[in-house]
Amino acid sequence: MCFVASRRLSRSTDSTSSPERQANQIIDAVSRVGGHIIAWADDWEVSGATDPMTRKGLGPWLQGKMGPYDGLAAASVDRAGRNVRDVLNTQDMLTKQGRKIVTADHEGVWDFSNVNDENEWMLKAWGSQLELRAIQKRNRDETLRAREAGQPKQRPSYGYMYVRLFAGSKVDHVEIDPVGAEIIRTVAERILADETGKITCATEAARLNREGVPSPGDRRAQLYGREQKGSLWTLKTVKLILTSEAALGYLMHDGAPVVGQEGQPVRIADPLWDHATREALIKATAIKRVPSRAPKGTRLLSGIAFCGTCGMRLYVAGRKGPVMAYGCTARVRGIATSQHCKPAPGMYINVLDEAVTQWFLGRFGQAEVMRKVYDPGTGYAARIAELGKNRTRLRADRQAGLYDSPADTEWYQASYTRLGQEITELQALPERAPGMRMMPTGITVTQQWEQAADHAARREILNQYDVRVVLHPRRRGEGASRYEITGINSEEWFPVEP
Repeated sequence: MCFVASRRLSRSTDSTSSPERQANQIIDAVSRVGGHIIAWADDWEVSGATDPMTRKGLGPWLQGKMGPYDGLAAASVDRAGRNVRDVLNTQDMLTKQGRKIVTADHEGVWDFSNVNDENEWMLKAWGSQLELRAIQKRNRDETLRAREAGQPKQRPSYGYMYVRLFAGSKVDHVEIDPVGAEIIRTVAERILADETGKITCATEAARLNREGVPSPGDRRAQLYGREQKGSLWTLKTVKLILTSEAALGYLMHDGAPVVGQEGQPVRIADPLWDHATREALIKATAIKRVPSRAPKGTRLLSGIAFCGTCGMRLYVAGRKGPVMAYGCTARVRGIATSQHCKPAPGMYINVLDEAVTQWFLGRFGQAEVMRKVYDPGTGYAARIAELGKNRTRLRADRQAGLYDSPADTEWYQASYTRLGQEITELQALPERAPGMRMMPTGITVTQQWEQAADHAARREILNQYDVRVVLHPRRRGEGASRYEITGINSEEWFPVEP
């Protein structure tokens, strides 16, 4: 008999049901019934509450996507699942398919036509579910206790790390992760400093993936010595980190800060940035209706090269290899305004890239690079707004009758007064508005160009100087070129010899 061996762990550090222990138990149980194992269906970091049909390792076998087999083997019934309904459904499906079930906690093959085996299977499934419910209640109680005590319980937000006094102990305190903090602060700075509209959460996610920066999940795996899964950054991930109040160092629950006894959010770590910067990030990352999206490709001229006949954006055309070229594909894509675009212009990528590089460095290469830095200002207005929200929440709770007892009334009045005093003090201070500041870097544009990681980074430099390229299908006259390039402060087209 050919068995598929199923192993599962809720936590990869669970020594009582380690992968090696489960493997030895399964091999021994299968050998006792005269069978052999043809595949291992492993599910690590998978809760017992997960339906076996949806598990990444076991699910495809149960769904018939992995080929023929004679039965399923597991170390125990609870490794198959901890939900009575799911365990019984899995057993019923396999039995109707004529497949066997073997577990190390039962002698021989399970015979569900036998009342004793059927009852034993249901009792083990029920016991597993009772144990699961007890574990879930302990976890809920511990989460509630930690939240009331102002202690972290869930995984840390990106840019932070938990510090334990020794391996396996509870979290002692939270610190800023210097690697993750530098990465996300750079992302925030680039988005806030951008005035071209070409640096967005989506393009930053693409840049981080190109540069091989570990995703938040993989960074946590690095910090705690686990295997990285190779997951990618996404637009949603970048935006969530930038706009979440977790970056202010607050203890979070269900996406919102936990409010302490003083009526203000509980802070468990230093902030990655201040309230004013967060407000600016929310505004900068808000959905905007723009005529064209920011390009996420790696080509130098993606989004800045256009057809001289119909005016549409150029795309990469041709086969892979040395014959790759920029070309206008608008007519073949059925764009109504481009039906007259014959012949469509095209030029080898390396030729046009080199021409634009020479033109750009020849005109701007000796200029000093000025770095745009976002200055959040004093941030008093953002802090006042946050305190106002806290005071409004307290007032709403009071109106709902939460602080009617004498002791609660005294606490409420003290907290409300304290918030009001802090707001009054901040309102009396001089406010410096946020804005962009220009700082010299000491390097030239040519040096910045040579230090850029790839063409996508160089395209950002071109966008800063508003460089645009127009490609024509043929020369426009004697001595003229097929392409025209313009940049910032250019009053006229600057032709380049081919």
